[in-house]
Amino acid sequence: MLILGIETATVQAGCAIGGHEGVLASAQSSKSKRHAENLAPAIEFTCRQADIELSEIGLVAVDVGPGLFTGLRVGVATAKAIAFGLRVPMIAVSSLDLLAFPVRFSNRLIVTAIDARRDELYYAFYRQVPGGVQRLGEHQLGSPDDLASQLLASPDEILLVGDGAIRYREAFEGLAKVELVDRDPCHPSAESLVQLAHARALREEFERPDEIEPIYLRRPDAEINWAVRDGR
Repeated sequence: MLILGIETATVQAGCAIGGHEGVLASAQSSKSKRHAENLAPAIEFTCRQADIELSEIGLVAVDVGPGLFTGLRVGVATAKAIAFGLRVPMIAVSSLDLLAFPVRFSNRLIVTAIDARRDELYYAFYRQVPGGVQRLGEHQLGSPDDLASQLLASPDEILLVGDGAIRYREAFEGLAKVELVDRDPCHPSAESLVQLAHARALREEFERPDEIEPIYLRRPDAEINWAVRDGR
């Protein structure tokens, strides 16, 4: 089964195609706020690189966040449209889960943090388990100081990854048990999405397109701006 993965939760958007042979082709763009313009050409390019037709796709996987509102909306809507058009199932994966996947071999407590703008982070905690990582709780939204307090209270050695951790690094650099990864992975990747989706497809953990919804931990920025303007 060929899988198309669509990832648009952060400023770096991308897509990938793969299956049991691994990732066959991928493309990504870091042009913020242009996901709607770049995604369709990126999918076409990736199909050409993989030497397949879009009609050969048997599963569509999508990053459902948490992340930037507009990017998530573009990615989820595009993924649903393709899945509906091809009449194939979908698999939804969290952006924070995707960020933890490349560092799954670490025996430390893994913490992923994505920049949520407005001086806030989306973050989650993970442990290594056979075959991957397991999230230890719900996705969280908080300030860098909120996360730093939780890290300080933890007895574990910690691996901290993500663009949010890098942006607000001054909140974490003084924590003795925390290693901040300031290189890749700093964004969720479409390649990881395809790999995780393939493992779930083998277990037949499919979802219908109408069941897929983005993970929003707060209101869109536009709504918050209007509320502030109206004094609410």
